[in-house]
Amino acid sequence: MAQSVKTATQLQQEFIPPYPATIADTGLKEGFLEELILKDLYLVNFALGREIAARIHLPFKIIEEILEYLKRQLLVEVRSSGGLADYEYTPTEKGRDRARAFFDHNAYVGACPVPWNRYVDSLKFQTIRRELVTPRDLEVAFSDIMVNRRTINAVGPAINSGRGMFLFGEAGNGKTSIAERIARSFKGNIFIPYAVEIDGQIIRVYDSHNHEPVSAANYPRDYDNRWVRIQRPCVVVGGELTIDMLELQFDYGTKLYEAPIQLKANCGLLLIDDFGRQRIDHKSLLNRWIVPLEKRIDYLTLHTGKKLEVPFEQLIVFSTNLNPADLVDEAFLRRIPYKINITNPNENEFKWIFLQYCQRTGMPYNEEAVNYLIETQYKSGKRQMRCCHPRDIVDQIINLCSFLQTEPRLSREYLDYACNVYFAAMGG
Repeated sequence: MAQSVKTATQLQQEFIPPYPATIADTGLKEGFLEELILKDLYLVNFALGREIAARIHLPFKIIEEILEYLKRQLLVEVRSSGGLADYEYTPTEKGRDRARAFFDHNAYVGACPVPWNRYVDSLKFQTIRRELVTPRDLEVAFSDIMVNRRTINAVGPAINSGRGMFLFGEAGNGKTSIAERIARSFKGNIFIPYAVEIDGQIIRVYDSHNHEPVSAANYPRDYDNRWVRIQRPCVVVGGELTIDMLELQFDYGTKLYEAPIQLKANCGLLLIDDFGRQRIDHKSLLNRWIVPLEKRIDYLTLHTGKKLEVPFEQLIVFSTNLNPADLVDEAFLRRIPYKINITNPNENEFKWIFLQYCQRTGMPYNEEAVNYLIETQYKSGKRQMRCCHPRDIVDQIINLCSFLQTEPRLSREYLDYACNVYFAAMGG
């Protein structure tokens, strides 16, 4: 579906990085730009000025000015004319030597970084607290999973608070699915830089795994292409989470930093899934977040020892099968104001989930067979209903019928088979 052009009022309400018309507008020193361009040219051997501009995400006019200076310094030379007032450039031997020295400083090549202070300012303007959801927004976001009204009424205010929440309860009731779909309810998009620069150090921010680009073609004016427009991020980490992932990751080989997960999640959602089962003591993780949750400010440290202050502008969600009171003390629970118990489905909800999954897979729904399942597996006291059971039982039947080369259908025989296999090593 084509995106509509933003109105003037909407544009005034959004952060749009201004177009850099001059070197000074980039906020970076000329020497830094010379280094970046020379390294780029060194790697490709020869290129048109406009090709360099496209890779570095700066206007051709700025690149042209830097290339002219490098030419006067005998670091690059013109190889041929490229038309449209452009030329094909190649580094001289002196330029190659200089580029190799620059790579010893750091190996960064790509989109020109943005000054750290501009990035920090953008976070304040694009805060997650600008996202205000309604019951209808959540109904749409959760339309493909079973979420009762009680849960919607609890999750909605937690999102609008922009602070944090615990989603807890028995395994298999959709806590992770609910958390991931919260991000779907976000209506706005944000701009983030590909990388940031501070004191000559480069921190990579954009991550194609966690950031989903969206078109900015509907904007009626140019903007700084060192920034990429993305959906508000949803960063998910589980049992692999360690303390190191919350700090700047410095690579001594490339001399570059990778942003920590909370920086990548800024202005979006950070989901700590299966909380309490990380490889490290969960209390260490909580202590690391005490100040950011309280003050909405995080502190990061460069390998030089310099401390960086950065806004902690995200909705943080802890999903756990354990009781939060057994994991954290009262002081920390106060900093997570919303604790939402995701309960087992009741009988009507269980049937609705069964119906929805049958429709999704193309299997005919048979309420009599589902009633049989409920009577034999749940009302008998063997076990409690879970939101995941309909999906998993239907999948068992589909796989069985595929093996038998028969049409998938809900029958007592197939349900008994599925339950015998699925619940064989499971308690209630």
